This record gives sequence, C-alpha cells and structure tokens, in this order.
Amino acid sequence: MDSYRTRAYAKINLGLDVVKRLPDGYHQVKMIMQNIGIHDELTFEKAEHTVTILTDSEELPTDENNLIYKAAMYLFDKYSISSGLRVRLRKNIPIAAGLAGGSTDAAATLKGINILFGLGLSTEELMKHGSAIGADVPYCILGGTALAEGIGEKLTPLPPIPACHILVVKPEINVSTKYVYEHLDLQAVTRHPDIDGMTAAIKAGQLDGITNRMENVLETVTVPAYPVIADIKERMLCLGAENSLMSGSGPTVFGIFRDRDTAEAAYGEIVNSNPAGQVFLTAAV
Repeated sequence: MDSYRTRAYAKINLGLDVVKRLPDGYHQVKMIMQNIGIHDELTFEKAEHTVTILTDSEELPTDENNLIYKAAMYLFDKYSISSGLRVRLRKNIPIAAGLAGGSTDAAATLKGINILFGLGLSTEELMKHGSAIGADVPYCILGGTALAEGIGEKLTPLPPIPACHILVVKPEINVSTKYVYEHLDLQAVTRHPDIDGMTAAIKAGQLDGITNRMENVLETVTVPAYPVIADIKERMLCLGAENSLMSGSGPTVFGIFRDRDTAEAAYGEIVNSNPAGQVFLTAAV
C-alpha cells in the first residue's frame, strides 16, 4: 500500500473536571470525551525523504511545530523507518478551539503510518505512543464516548450517548490551552462536575442525566477573559438547547438538542446573527 486516506474527528467534553495540579505542571483531570461529526481529511503517501505536510489552511505550521510532523517522526524514529511521508490535510476543524483538532490529526497520523508501513500495532500500543505526543491523542485514537482520567491518558470506553443534535459555535477568537491551565485557580473552584453521575447516565442511556450534569471547570478562566462565550451559551439555551457548555479550554461552545427542527432553527438564527464565527450542526460519532 502506497497511500491511505482517513478522517480525523473533533471531540467535545461533555463534562470536564480538574482534580489537582501535578508537580510536573500537568493537571490530573476527570472528564467525559465525545467524538462529533466535524472532521479533518488526511491522505498519507509514502515518499522518498523526510515528512512533508501540505494543507489548505494558512494558519497551520507545516514544520516540526505541527503535531502531524511530531507524530510521524516519533514512529519513524521508534521503528527505524527510513522512508519519508507526504501528508495532505484538508482542515475543517476550527483551530485553537478546544476541539482537539491537532491531537486528532496526530492520532490519524499514528494510525495511518501503522497501516501504510505494516507495523501491526494494536490500538492499545498506538494509544501508548500517542501519550508521548499529547494528552488528548490517546483518546483521539480510541474515539467514541469515553471517561478520561489521569492527564487524559487513562481511558474507559463508554456506550454511545442517546441520539441528539449538537450545535457547535466557534467565535472568532483563539484561546491558548496553556494560558487557561496556568491561570486555573483550583482553590477558587467551589463547584465540580458530577462526572460519576454523568457516567452512570450514559450507561443508562439517559440524555437528561447527561445534559443536567454538563459542567466545565475551565470556564472559570476562559469565560471571564472572553465574555462572548457566556453570550453564546445563553443564546443556545434561549433557542431550545437542553444545555450548553464550553468545550475543553475553549472558546468553542456546543449545545445539545433533542429535536432536529429546533436544532436547525437555532443553527439558522446563530448563523444569521454571528457571521464572523464558525457554526456547525452535527451529531455524536
């Protein structure tokens, strides 16, 4: 096989709790991760030399600062692959948005190289390698619905959430994950998400039990810095969302809707009133 094409799906956090700051600067988290239908498209081709990234996005670096490059070089070094790789990336997931766009591309790269070069690595082995690239990469390899603990690398697969419609809005701002975690004051956090209760609701197939528990402690940092996030959340609730939440470190906001007609009407309202942002109507994957 000389080429391989795949999709890399975005994620949202249905619930995100930060338990404590670790001595190495990372944070111990407990969160529910969920793939959604927004996706990048990647094509991998064997090449003679080095790793080359071609993309339709002018915002992305195509050198060693890109997680695709880091993931490819990690496996090439690990398994002494002397060939090169050409990656064509069609970027659809908003950048610096709290949707794991870089991590999911890195995950797709690890899986793509595994297939293209016949490494025979299991999903568990790929996830272990992914943790060396970034905290969200192991989840992006696993996909679906999952409980994430540790720094995000300890994953427990969960059943799919009940069918629903997910409205996603990324305002025209970018947020640094590093900034958010550095400014998170856990002593000032007085309320933590009920992740155990949400896990039980997912296992029971109860959408209300999921949406009633949607919380994200990182909002304590990002929302005061970018009030537009709170505005979007409130707008979604007014338009009929069961609940609305910021994903990851932000600034993307998503709302969960039971009824497709209500979701489509909300999509139209937000598109008409928010021409500068990116708006998607999608579903869980």
